[in-house]
Amino acid sequence: MKRLIYDAEHEAFRDTVRGYIESELVPNAEKWEAERIVDRSAYVAAGKHGLIGFNMPEEYGGGGTDDFRFNAVIDEEMSKAGVPGPALSLHNDVVGPYFKDLSNDEQKKRWLPGIVSGETIIAVAMTEPGAGSDLAGIRTSAVRDGSGADADWIVNGSKTFISSGINADLVVVVARTDPEAGHKGFSLLVVERDMPGFTRGRKLDKMGLHAQDTSELHFENVRVPSANVLGKEGRGFYHLMTNLPSERLSIAISAIAGARETWRQTVQYAKDRKAFGQSIGSFQHNRFLLAEMDTELDVTEQYIDRCLQGVVDGELTAVEAAKAKWWATETAKKVIDGCVQLHGGYGYMMEYRVARDYVDSRIQTIFGGTTEIMKEIIGRDLGL
Repeated sequence: MKRLIYDAEHEAFRDTVRGYIESELVPNAEKWEAERIVDRSAYVAAGKHGLIGFNMPEEYGGGGTDDFRFNAVIDEEMSKAGVPGPALSLHNDVVGPYFKDLSNDEQKKRWLPGIVSGETIIAVAMTEPGAGSDLAGIRTSAVRDGSGADADWIVNGSKTFISSGINADLVVVVARTDPEAGHKGFSLLVVERDMPGFTRGRKLDKMGLHAQDTSELHFENVRVPSANVLGKEGRGFYHLMTNLPSERLSIAISAIAGARETWRQTVQYAKDRKAFGQSIGSFQHNRFLLAEMDTELDVTEQYIDRCLQGVVDGELTAVEAAKAKWWATETAKKVIDGCVQLHGGYGYMMEYRVARDYVDSRIQTIFGGTTEIMKEIIGRDLGL
């Protein structure tokens, strides 16, 4: 089904993304997979191609556009490529907006140029060993060292499952700054790479996405200046909730684009693979399975495109994003699992992309809010 959400400018940008993938990522894919981390140079190269910071203000080297469809094009092409690469969706869709929307003028001058160029890698640290989807359970604390608004903050605690945790130069840390204030007791503090007491734990050994650096972070009496508070003190939880809808839509976009490419390659495999003297795709059962997948992908794409238009128009709600996130990721999981089955024994071999897609995509129903949390958001909106 033809997608109407993109215009000629977006499709031209798509060609740029594909060129970057072919020239910068494909030649390094095996190396990064073996080393279990993407080289920092990939971010700088993305900056030179205009794939980072296009949504940042022009005065800091950015492209000055708020059109989320450009984000979506990158998400789609990176997911379809299926090769190791920098966490551009994290950089552009998830963490970048915190710096763009919440930084004051001094912070923008200090941080945005490096973020736009790709020389400064960014991350956000929310999840803790004892607090995953329940952000209210965060225990990392920040206490003022003295009185007055200019007093430094002393940060203590640990975070886990932090994407880009090894490479990150700036980490937006969600910390409890007022233990008595409930949801109003959280603030966002930017911890910089070389601050004393800030250490990286182990690089986590994940089921998939091996080249994406995901790690533990530890903070032991880390002194963070008041100038590194992002947004308003005590408004951290609100700031997080404001950005979550577009983050969840980004995950939905990536999930369904990746599943579509897995399906496309499986259709070709079904045409080429022979059994009992005929292609396996010619068997009615297999043909029906592929037809069902195609329909599910088409229908899901149309809803995602409607949500994408909602972002462009400033109308996307948290509930709509939750619907997109859980449905798209669960659909992708179902489709890719079916593609593995259609490949038979070859689908279990890591030399086949379908096997890599199976393990790489499994996280999508978990991060950014689990499927169960998404349904809870929707259910509460129904007044239940």
